[in-house]
This record gives sequence, C-alpha cells and structure tokens, in this order.
Amino acid sequence: MQEWLKTAVFYEIYPQSFKDSDGDGIGDFNGITEKLDYIADLGCNAIWMNPCYDSPFKDAGYDVRDYRKVAERYGTAEDLQRLFEQVHARGMHILLDLVPGHTSEDHEWFRMSGREERNEYSDRYIWTDSWFERAEGFPYIAGERERDGAYIINFFKCQPALNYGFLKPKEHWQKPIDHPACLATRAAVVDVMCYWLSMGCDGFRVDMADSLVKNDDEVKSGTCLVWKDMFAKVHEKYPDAVFVSEWNNPASAIGRAGFQMDFFLDWTGNGYNLLMRDYDGSGRDDSVFKVKSRRSICDFLDEYLPKYEAIKGAGLYCLITGNHDTVRAAYNLDERELKLAYSFLLTMPGAPFIYYGDEIGMRYQKLPGKEGGYTRTGSRTPMQWDGGVNHGFSGADASRLYLPTDSAPDAPTVENQQARGDSLYHTVKELLRLRREESAFARHDNLRIEAAERGMRSFAYSRGGLMMLCNPSDRAETLPVDLTGYERIYAVGDGCRKEQGCLLDAQSFVIFRR
Repeated sequence: MQEWLKTAVFYEIYPQSFKDSDGDGIGDFNGITEKLDYIADLGCNAIWMNPCYDSPFKDAGYDVRDYRKVAERYGTAEDLQRLFEQVHARGMHILLDLVPGHTSEDHEWFRMSGREERNEYSDRYIWTDSWFERAEGFPYIAGERERDGAYIINFFKCQPALNYGFLKPKEHWQKPIDHPACLATRAAVVDVMCYWLSMGCDGFRVDMADSLVKNDDEVKSGTCLVWKDMFAKVHEKYPDAVFVSEWNNPASAIGRAGFQMDFFLDWTGNGYNLLMRDYDGSGRDDSVFKVKSRRSICDFLDEYLPKYEAIKGAGLYCLITGNHDTVRAAYNLDERELKLAYSFLLTMPGAPFIYYGDEIGMRYQKLPGKEGGYTRTGSRTPMQWDGGVNHGFSGADASRLYLPTDSAPDAPTVENQQARGDSLYHTVKELLRLRREESAFARHDNLRIEAAERGMRSFAYSRGGLMMLCNPSDRAETLPVDLTGYERIYAVGDGCRKEQGCLLDAQSFVIFRR
C-alpha cells in the first residue's frame, strides 16, 4: 500500500456543482483549482473527482462517450492538467473516476459494435446471435441497431456492458474470460488508465468494480482475476497508481482483486445505512446517531467487523460521510447528531471520504431527476460558499444553474460556518487535525471494540493509545472502560466522568489519549 494512503483524507467533488469559474452555471476544472486551498485548509489531502470525460450526460457522466476526451462543460485538457499540477504543488493527490463496466451507447466502440458487418469492435460488447434470442437473466436491449442481436446493459438503457466474458459460459454467444475479444477489452481499459496516469492523475475510484465478468461466482473470482491482470499491467508502468473500488466486499476487492481500498457502501438495510438513515415501517428514523433511536452500534459492527478483519493490514476499508448516490446525512441528522456521526466516521480505520458540502451540513433538496440522478439529484446541488449570488457558486443568472441552490434563509454556507466557532465545519476541521497529528490514526490494523452491548446506545473503541467514547442517546450511560492514565484531547458535549466506571453524558463523543 502506498505510504501516503495511511494518512489520506479524501474530498469528493461532483464537478458540475463545486465552483463555476466562467459564469455558465456549471462547475468546472478551473473552479476546483480556485478552491484547492479551501480543501487543504479543511484538512483533506486527496480528492476524488466524479467523471469528467466526454459524455451525453444521460447518467451524469457515468455514460462515457470518449475516455480520452474531457467534457467541454468542465473546460479543456490543459485546464485539467493544470488542476493536477496545482493539486500536487500542495502535496495532495487526485483520483479520477473510472467507469470500466460500460460505456455510453454513443461511444464509437459501441457504434462500431452495432454494425452488421464484423469488425474489431463486434465483440467489445455482449451480444446475442439474433434479435429474438434473449439474454435471459440479464437486462438487455434489442431493436435499436442494424446488427441482428440483443445486447446486455450494465445499468441504464444507455449503458451497454463491455465484454469481459463469462466465468461459466452457458450459451454459445457467451465468451470465456480468456477469449481474445475479452482480452482486447482489458487491454483497451488498461490503455485508458495509463493515458490518464501519464497526464498526471494519481489513480482511480472504480465505478461498479464488481460488474465486469458475468455469471461470476459469489466471491467474484472471475472479476478478481481480470482486475489482477489489469493492475499488473498498469503497475508495470505506474507502480504508485492507487485504486479504490465501489464494491463493499474488501475480501474480494482488496484481498483477491488487488485494490488498495474498498468502500463500505450505503445500500438499503446494510450496516452503513443503519448509521445514518434507518426508517422502520412507521417512517421513524431508528439509525444509530438519531438521538431518540433505540439502535445499538452492534447492528453496524455485525456487518463491518468481519469485513474489516478480513483485510486488516492489507488495505483500507473506507467510510464515507455520503456521496453523489446517497441522500445527504443532514436530511436525517441535525447538527449535533452530525457532529457525533462525523466524529465516529473520521476516527475509524480506512481513509475517510468527505462529500463536498457535508462538512457544512448541506441539505438534501427534493428536486426532479436530472441526468439520471432521480432521487440522487437532491444531493448534487451547488456548493454553498457564501451569502452572495447563488451562494458564491456561480455568477450566472439563477435560471442557468446546473441545479438550483438551497433557497432557505438559513442555508449553511462555508462563510457562515467558518464564522461560528461551534459549527459543524469547525468540528470536522478539528477532527482532521487530530487525525493528521495523532500517529495512531495512521495505523489501520489497530481497531479494538472496548465496549458495545445490545440494549445500550453508548459504546467505546480504541486505536492504539487513543480511546473513543460515544453516547448518541438523550441520557447518560455508564461504560465499563478504565481511563486511568488517559487525558482528554477532544469532546463534543460535556464529556464524561471517571467515577462509577465511565459515566458518559448524553449526546457526547470524547477522545482520550493514553
């Protein structure tokens, strides 16, 4: 694992919504460059930027039309290279978003693949042998190309799946993963990765990383084999390239495929979901950090700990404040609840990922879907910098904005959060300072659960010489933790008293150092 990853804190940027530098209502590369000092000052030393490639934007850029060309809405290739240079000048790193499982239906590869006559791209995608031969068990499209066949899609209708083969082919049109056509797909994607690494990016967040090989087994052994092969070729030329997977199975992603990082994703009903937004049948939010919740942290740990233990020391299992696919945490949690949740997320192992605006408590906006966002659109609104026009995002007329800004009179902004000393922004900044200065946080194999019981809301965990205690509930609770020889270095709330074991006040998060 690359040394810088041990202390990495990522800031996710949705480029069309971060900062508009040219007044067209859409964020751009130069706008991101303009705000790099803000990101660094917050305490983040790495960036993940959502797709910036040429695209018809039917899925917000996750439908790539040309992997080697930047989207004009964001600027030029020179602007992007300047962004890379300025990131590195600050000692930071930047990951682009790689979409290897599918392309846009407008990609030239797919246009060629859909022709009736055979050509080098005919098998770049997965086609049946005739339009009436359905791709049973897979989402597919027929009747839209001159080629006689149906093709598999990976997500939306506009995203035909690239052909990496089938682990166990069952139909004559299904090719094994070592078929020449499937090897050609790998080579093409390796070429894309090497191109952008040569331009100056430091690696990639990989979209739908487990989706490559079809009819794969439970551990995705075929997909893992493909990734190991592609990584070997990339690392021959770029040994320091870094990859984080959208997978949520670190034993496969890190242990078998060779990624350095994997995300603990927000999927309905999983452990992460229980932290932030867990609605029961009555509409009640029973997530861990809601003050009136009944939920124990054990429900999260039941899923998290086995996955963490499976790769402990081999890679990073990363927690997120949110991302472009999730409802913002502020939709469910108030500022005090967010402070506790972020205190937890930012002191756990793995490189934390902060979604732009989460550090100021930006709210989810209920908006119609745009560019394939649907319910996700409300988490992709413009960054709120100040109290000026369009909250400082853009000088364009409001009608030209990519998405509207938060119109509420108390909308959080960087400006008003920085001005208030007890704001969420300052909580995040202080946590990141501690994460940077305390050496125990640079170790990712040192998590130990010190106290966590069903029926109790409070819990404690340690990392080396640091002890973290959290009580998200509305009443004090006693934890069986010995703090003899410890000093307090951080607190949200009134903290705790060492008599009677450890009496932890309501809605408190405290860090002690031995």
